[in-house]
Formats: sequence, structure tokens, C-alpha cells
Amino acid sequence: MREIQVDVAILGAGTAGLTARRAAEKAGASAVLIDPGPLGTTCARVGCMPSKLLIAAAEAAHSAAGAHRFGVDARYTVDGRRVMSRVQELRDFFTGFVLESSAELEARGLLLRGAGRLVDAHTVRVGEEVEVKARAIVLATGSTPTIPPPFASLPRELLMTNEEVFELEDLPESVFVVGAGVIGLELGQALHRLGVRVQLVGRGGQVGVLRDPKLVQLGASLFAEELDVHFDAQALEAEEEDGQVRVRFIGRDGRLQSGRFARVLVAAGRRPNLAALGAVEVPRDARGLPRFDPTTMQLGDTHLFIAGDVNNDRTLLHEAADEGRIAGENAARWPEVHCHPRRAPLAVMFTDPQIAVVGEPFDQMGCDTHRVGAVDFSRQGRARVMGMNRGALRVYGRAGTGELLGAEMIGPHMEHLAHLLAWAVQQRMTVAQALEMPFYHPVLEEGLRTALQDLHHNLRMARKPGEPCAEFGPGT
Repeated sequence: MREIQVDVAILGAGTAGLTARRAAEKAGASAVLIDPGPLGTTCARVGCMPSKLLIAAAEAAHSAAGAHRFGVDARYTVDGRRVMSRVQELRDFFTGFVLESSAELEARGLLLRGAGRLVDAHTVRVGEEVEVKARAIVLATGSTPTIPPPFASLPRELLMTNEEVFELEDLPESVFVVGAGVIGLELGQALHRLGVRVQLVGRGGQVGVLRDPKLVQLGASLFAEELDVHFDAQALEAEEEDGQVRVRFIGRDGRLQSGRFARVLVAAGRRPNLAALGAVEVPRDARGLPRFDPTTMQLGDTHLFIAGDVNNDRTLLHEAADEGRIAGENAARWPEVHCHPRRAPLAVMFTDPQIAVVGEPFDQMGCDTHRVGAVDFSRQGRARVMGMNRGALRVYGRAGTGELLGAEMIGPHMEHLAHLLAWAVQQRMTVAQALEMPFYHPVLEEGLRTALQDLHHNLRMARKPGEPCAEFGPGT
């Protein structure tokens, strides 16, 4: 068996792994990537980019369908084959850049193709021919879609995840979508707007990444206006029937729902790919997942580091890149490990209306120490001009200091307001300082100003002893 010795072995050549290699090399260490493929990163191949391409097509169709509201009559047809051809053509364009750099790394011996597995604390076996000896190891093996039991026995030609949906040659006649998280809501709505008959089910009332109960309720109502969606389905069953899928479940109203669909799209979460750890013991949390320090990406006090979706923490591309950089640098310098401040949390969903969450999670706040400000976009001027006046934004601040802590929102073009708020949160601005910033007219950002003004007022209001918590705490 051929043996390779390096300072840092990195399992996984996705966003986190590629960034970890660059960081380790920059820190003066030798590093090698190990990945069985397919290469190209989850984002470019089957995630961020192809999903936005499908959503862009859906937005074009939806704009044409709603043009009559502005006195414009538009006629259009959806050519499913052309839609999917464009998705795949541009998806391959974006993936091509990553594949080119990966091929260059492989030619230089810096990327080994094969499944890597730890056989001891410092040895990674790649296939049955190569062993890599490393002083430190970065685990960046990503995650895999979860298939719930009711659907696991379906024929593969009837079952899709986000890893297969973008390979379709044409749009199917009907799709049953399982999961009301980011992937399920984004793709389910896009397929619906492209003329596919869609039914979507979730569990536990989840509406994307929203946690604020008032916005969860609003979001559920807004999506139900357009989609056949059940956010709290029970007793799911699925079976093949004459080349299609027969699905049964019980909705929140207690009624049995039943239907037949050409395909099932499962978007019910992802599980971390931890098999590469082999028999090596690592510290784990109550869920059985590796326990790590998010400022160092180190597993306990070991020479092992973890980055990207495999740690099941902030499963977003920009976070994977940050984690890869931190893990690669610290692996190169181990045992001298440095803490790195993390960026303000930021998550965006490209549904319509868009959803975004910024900063401190709502469910970690309490009414004794926090306050909320809100704006209703149904009455916001620019939103009404564009015919997109749906949704609300809620911003959170710390009582006493006035520090801006975060926000949740569902409404038009929230991707932009979310960035403004994330920058403000990261700079630790107070609400008063944020209100000193310029606001043009007429723009959606005026809605943000309204919410900040409301929050500024509420931060000055003391909560009386025994007064019920109207915004935060149990039961809200």
C-alpha cells in the first residue's frame, strides 16, 4: 500500500474542504484533499445555483401571469424541456470552474479520488491502495439527503431529492413535495409556478427557517394562498400505483388526504456524512454529533477539525467557506489553535415572498431583556407600487443597551434588507445608530426604518412586574 505523508489531510473537496486546503497551504502546511466524487461542490451542482436557475424561470412565468394587475396583458407558455435545458447548461457553467481547479489539484497530487476513512487517529485510508499519514485532519465530508421511511421503498425513478431534480429532461406533470424547509418550499413553489401540479407537506408546523411564532403563522397563511400545502401532516403513507405514487396523509384538520403524483421530491432534511471517522472516537453532543468549538472548528482538544455541512450547524455556503478557512488554518498550526470570531448569522430563502433570518435566534430571547419592533408590508408604499405588498418584518433589540440583535422577515426582496441588518448586527450598532443612517424614498428600506422606529420606542418602555410577555418567552 502506497503511503503519503502530509501535515494536513482534508476529507471532502466541497466548499469547506477546498477552502481548508487553501488556508492550510497559506499557513505553511502541506495538505491533500480526499474525495470520492462527484466533485463540483453541493452548491454549484445540486444546491444554491441550479435551484436559483429554476426559481428564475418560475419568476418569469409568475410575472407574466400577474402582469394584468398593472394593465398589461401577457400571454406565455412554459416549455419544460427548455426550462430544464437552461438550468443544466448554466449549472454546468458554474460547476465547470470548480471542476477545472479540482482537475488541476488532482494533476499535482493534491487531490486523491476515493472514499477516505480514518483507520487510526492519524491515518486515512483511501480505497485499498493508499494511506495518508497526517499530523492533523479536517473532516469536511458534507451531508446526504434523508429519505423518510414512507418513501424509502419507492422505485428510484419515482423518487427525487435535490440531487436528482435538476437532471430532469422535462418538467413532470405532478410532484408531491415532502418537507417545508428551504429546499421544499423553494422548489415546490417554483415547480408550481411552472405549471406542475404540486402538493407540499411538512411536519410540526415548520415554515422554512422562521422561528418567530407570529411570522410562522403569517408565512403559513401566505404560502397557503398559492400552494396546496399542509405544514403539519401526520401519518404519511406512499406506495407505487400504476407507475405513479399514491400518497395518503392526515392534515391538521384531521381529514384524510389522498392523491396520485408522477414524482415525489423528498426535501426532509440531510444527515451528516460521518462514516469517514471510522472507529476513531471523538467527543459528541447529546444528539450523537461531533462536539466542536465553532470559533476553532476543533473537536474537543484533539488534532481533528470539522467544517461545512457535516457539522450540522450553519449549513450554508458562506458559513462552510468560513469554517473551512478556520479549520484549515488551525489544522496547519495545531497544537497552536486560534479562536476566530464568526460573522453575524444570515440565512435567506428565495421563495416569494422571500424569507430571511438575521442575528440572534428568536427562541433564545426573553421578554425581560429584549424588545421587538415590526412593520407590515401590506401597507408599505414601495411594496404596493410593485404589487408585492405581502409580509412583515420584526427586528429585535436588547433592553437597556439598545443594541440591535437580529430580525426575522417574510416579504418582498428580503435578501437585501437582511444584508443591511446583518452588517448592522455585526457592527454592534444600536437601534438609534441604525436610525441615523440615510433612507431614500420611495424604497423598501423605508419599511425597515418603520420597524426600527417601532423598536426604538419599545426599548424605552419598561415591562411592569408580572405583566404578561407579549413578544417573547413561553407560550408566545
